[in-house]
Amino acid sequence: MQKILKFLQTTPFRGAHSSIVSADASFRKYYRLQHNNTSYILMDTSLEKDTLAPFLDITNKLHRCSVYAPKIYYEELQNGYLILEDFGDVNLLDKLTQENFEHYYKQAIDTIVKMQQADTTNLPLYDKAFLHQEMALMQEWYLEKKLSLTLSQAQQRMLHTTLESIANTVLSQPQEVFVHRDFHSRNIMLTPSGALGIIDYQDAMCGAVTYDLVSLLKDCYIAFDRDKIETLALHLKERLALDATPKEFLKWFDFTGMQRHIKVLGIFSRLHLRDGKDGYLKDIPLTRSYLIKTASRYNETQALAEFLREFGCRR
Repeated sequence: MQKILKFLQTTPFRGAHSSIVSADASFRKYYRLQHNNTSYILMDTSLEKDTLAPFLDITNKLHRCSVYAPKIYYEELQNGYLILEDFGDVNLLDKLTQENFEHYYKQAIDTIVKMQQADTTNLPLYDKAFLHQEMALMQEWYLEKKLSLTLSQAQQRMLHTTLESIANTVLSQPQEVFVHRDFHSRNIMLTPSGALGIIDYQDAMCGAVTYDLVSLLKDCYIAFDRDKIETLALHLKERLALDATPKEFLKWFDFTGMQRHIKVLGIFSRLHLRDGKDGYLKDIPLTRSYLIKTASRYNETQALAEFLREFGCRR
């Protein structure tokens, strides 16, 4: 905290009152500053300064396509500090109910449409190797380290075949659009003006058209009726005027969802086992449920569903 106070003395925000807001799943920390009757957010990336330049670049990309990302008021790249617009404390998860989720999700889908118009220059490509790299986290951190499973050769072959099929289907849909990569209810803020503000996008990539839609509609922190979720998913298809049948689009959506939830099972387990962050353990059952239910619907992935139903629910 002393470093931050010392930093503030060199800025126009000298004398601001500061209080910690949160730390996220990475090593970033956030502080609220009160200065001249206005509230700001100080983002501290001093433990991972390499994320700061991408954050600045992507923020500018989003602003240029009218996505409501926070304004940047001050930057200090050497030590990894930014002073940003304060979107408040209310995220979309705090407000979602059975009665209003369709309204808010349609607003968020409008944001996806805007984001997909963003410039993808210099963004890394969400290619097959990266899809597999992410999915490998499930075997290492969830199956082997958290559940203490030792996979047989037959199980490893099943897993390899299934993950290859998932990756191929993800890549069969339109690609090379801006992908936030974590576009879920905790990263969508309901700002004081009532608009949806977008945060935590510094890991954006260039990838599949349904990825952010899946993050939103198959949120690992909350779930709604499958039929209504499918209707909302098809709303994006219509907004983008995609040349695909509803069945084809929903398969893209489902397989992209499986890829994401496979990855997330590994990430939540790693946050617990490696980083000592136990808060995500409670979100594993919903993530696993999404994966099993979706994998059960398709011939290519039924074996994975059966495997997870047998072993993944033990603990």
